[in-house]
Amino acid sequence: MSNILPAPTASTFFAAPIYDAEKAVYDFTIPANKPWSHVVLKGQVLRIVDLEGQQAVDTLFYNAHDTSERYSAQDTILTQGGPYVTTGTRLISNEGNMLGVIVADSCGRHDTSAGACSCEANTVRFGHHTRYMHACRENFLIAVSKHGMTKRDIVPNINFFMNVPIEPDGSLAIVDGVSRPGDYVDILATTNIIAVISNCPQINNPCNGFNPTPVRVTIFDPAIG
Repeated sequence: MSNILPAPTASTFFAAPIYDAEKAVYDFTIPANKPWSHVVLKGQVLRIVDLEGQQAVDTLFYNAHDTSERYSAQDTILTQGGPYVTTGTRLISNEGNMLGVIVADSCGRHDTSAGACSCEANTVRFGHHTRYMHACRENFLIAVSKHGMTKRDIVPNINFFMNVPIEPDGSLAIVDGVSRPGDYVDILATTNIIAVISNCPQINNPCNGFNPTPVRVTIFDPAIG
């Protein structure tokens, strides 16, 4: 018997309405290349909007009560039996608990296998002249340090809006993103979580269309919509 649980539909957890941004309890535009973090309370919905399209949004989630519990790409992939996240995906922690669930997704293509860019990886992949370019690992470090964490707490992440096909030989390819201006993803917090974002600064591959752009984050209470 398979141990892989079927992925639930969004309605299993939350009937997500089309939210009015003017009713958000939190609204912030993350500049291109920059980090961001915020606590999202249980029952609240975090919306991430790709304002201009083709912008990778590297994202991590931590249990706000105990940050040693955090998003696990491996457990999330194993639980749903698939390598991509979309509507109905349960975001599973390293302790096997659900931190959140994706309840709406207008794009349909989000990676959780390729990880985050770093200065070291840029050097290996693109040449020594890229060594001093800012990268997502640095953004993550800035963001998690505000919550008492260090680089040891940075784990494999979700890349919302990033198009990473898996080749027949199992290798990963980073190709042009398919997200359009205004595409969004909604994450329902099923416990109090710390959401951490690096609005990816990568300019050496097409994950951002070679031109990093701003993204918008809004938070809604469950009774508002």
